[in-house]
Amino acid sequence: MSKYTQQVESAIALRGTMTVAEMSNLLGVSDQTVRRIIKPLVYSGKVQKIHGAIKSVENPMTAPFQIRMQHNRAAKAALAAKLADMVNDGHSLAIDTGSTAGFVAQALRVKRNLTVVTNSAYVASTLAMMPGNRVFMAGTQLRDHDGAAFDRTAFKTIERMEVHTSILTAAQVHPERGFLVHEQCEADIAKAMSSIAQKSIFAVDHSKFITSPAQNMVQITGLCGHLHLVCDRLLDKEYTKVLDPFTISLAT
Repeated sequence: MSKYTQQVESAIALRGTMTVAEMSNLLGVSDQTVRRIIKPLVYSGKVQKIHGAIKSVENPMTAPFQIRMQHNRAAKAALAAKLADMVNDGHSLAIDTGSTAGFVAQALRVKRNLTVVTNSAYVASTLAMMPGNRVFMAGTQLRDHDGAAFDRTAFKTIERMEVHTSILTAAQVHPERGFLVHEQCEADIAKAMSSIAQKSIFAVDHSKFITSPAQNMVQITGLCGHLHLVCDRLLDKEYTKVLDPFTISLAT
């Protein structure tokens, strides 16, 4: 399996269709290399090649967020179960918008009397109607591909809160650049949630740890308080430096 395979599958699932040039820019490789990378994916039916572009084979009526929820389900479920074990009834939480956060929200349905602030419509709807929970939806304008809010209201709502734990996700983790997301607003939300929490827990499965150059990704900076990482596998030594500030737990 190519080291770029997971990046290609995730990018196509998120966007639906990407040109070869766009994929080349994302991966930091040549167009010819992109064609070599996608050839086995096309052969196995995981993506479709169309006139200079790569297309998802998923139902076009399926939201990209729901598609991402299907990727690495076992790993995400394991992370979610571990996170749920770390949360007690009555805890206050800030939860971000990643697909892994969606699994965490599902796992937290067994908890009671949680106070939750989130900018994810999926997380909010999953936890809002559980007995005793108080859920605050941060933001009013939702993105069409994942139901997440990043408007001014989202930040104002988060800033008014104080929570025990923030639960954060990342699109990639690079051994030099650290925790990365697709857009600056996502990095800003992570920083805002961290700033109101006593500790921040990143839930990131092994597929997100990518050593290839991270093109067009935004680094999450300015994290506060105690930092914790929950992952599903032991990580290579090359990540020692970037993970040095973190306490690490394995989901088994």
